[in-house]
Parts: sequence; C-alpha cells; structure tokens
Amino acid sequence: MDRNDYIYGIRAVIEAIEAGREIDKIFLAKDLQGELASELVNIARANKVVMQRVPVERINRITRKNHQGVLAMMSAITYHRLDNLVPELYEAGILPFIVLLDGITDVRNFGAIARTCECAGVDAIVIPEHGSVSVGGDAIKTSAGALHHIPVCRVPSISWAAKFLRENGYNVVAVTEKSEINYTEGDYTTPVAMIMGAEDVGISPEAMKQCETRVGIPMFGNIGSLNVSVAAGVMIYEVVRQRLQANLEII
Repeated sequence: MDRNDYIYGIRAVIEAIEAGREIDKIFLAKDLQGELASELVNIARANKVVMQRVPVERINRITRKNHQGVLAMMSAITYHRLDNLVPELYEAGILPFIVLLDGITDVRNFGAIARTCECAGVDAIVIPEHGSVSVGGDAIKTSAGALHHIPVCRVPSISWAAKFLRENGYNVVAVTEKSEINYTEGDYTTPVAMIMGAEDVGISPEAMKQCETRVGIPMFGNIGSLNVSVAAGVMIYEVVRQRLQANLEII
C-alpha cells in the first residue's frame, strides 16, 4: 500500500475531513476513547464518512507510526451519488447500464471489472459502504486508469441500491449459479442494473429479493464457478451484444 493512500493520527484525520478531502473509510481501534476521539467520530458522522472499529493490530499492520488508534484510507476518486446520477442519465437520453458489486473485496477483481465496464460503456459502478474493496491507488492501477473515467457510487447497501433502481425503471438482474435461466435468455435492451456477488457467498439474500431477473452462466467443468471478473466480462458483453443487435446506442 502506498503511503499516499492513508493518513493517521486523530488530529490529522479531523483536519482532512474538515478540508473536504475524499476519505474512503476510517479505521478506529476498538478501545479508542477520549474527548478528541469523540470529536473525530462526531465530525465523521456529520460528514457521512464511513467508520469501522478494528483491532489495533490491523492498523499496526499498515503503519507503525504514532497513529493514536486512527487511520484514514484515502479515496483516489470522488464518489458520485446514485440518486443524482440516475436522473442525469435519463435526462441525457442514455439507455442506462449500471453494474452493482456485492461484497467484492479483492482489489484485482475490482480493477479488472472496472476496466471491462469502462471499455463496454457501462454508465456506473455501485459498491456498498461496508464489506467492499477500497478505491485506492492499487485499484486505480489494476483498472488501468479506468476508475478515473467511470462514475463509482457508494451506497448504504446493495439491496438499497437495487430497490432504488428497480423503483426507477431498471431491470435488476442477479447473476447467480443458482438460476436455471441461461444468461443469454435475459432481455437487456431496457435500463439494466446487474448485480455480481462475491465468489464465496454470492449475492446477499436482501439484494436478491430486489431482483426481477435471475440468470446464470452455464458450467461444464469440475469447478463450480468462474472468477467474478471473468463472469462480469461475459455478462457485460452479452448486454452489449443484445443492444448492438437491436441497433441501440451503447453510450
């Protein structure tokens, strides 16, 4: 991890928040107490900065400097608001395509998916505030810079985002090996919000409830699933194929 990806110390993190710097999340030692620590928590909450209580050993693995039990992971991008982006896409006359990533924590998979999304004209990537990869320098590098060109929205949960998108006219599609419907049988010629889940646990039950369509990629070998970035590539370009075949504009 590059040192430019984080700052540490209670006062330094407070000053960063007050200066309007883009912070991905703040790690707080579980036993952190005191007036200054309470001030940090209140300022972070007021500015809607994600905080996570962790064992101090986790912070020590990142830096051995005098971090005072506080470390802020800096974001390499500026996040977009999903509730602002959705009307903007409609007003621009775009047939929207949004990819939601539920529980993707591996930076290499995330970067590869972002690169595919940018190349295929996907309009935005949505990630949850908790249980997701951080968009730092490593993610930017792995995406070959794609994350500088595609909006990323961070939301309270993927189930919340899926519900919001469904209520705004999107066909919310779950990609799951539990579906008996082949991915090529789905209709992606309307506004689409596609959910890709983590390889180990898949899409959360709460998010799955919001999905109108569930499709799967057929498997013929001994291994039961594809790498999530490969599966995302297959799905994303099926959307592109159908839209090109229907003479619809990609972007």
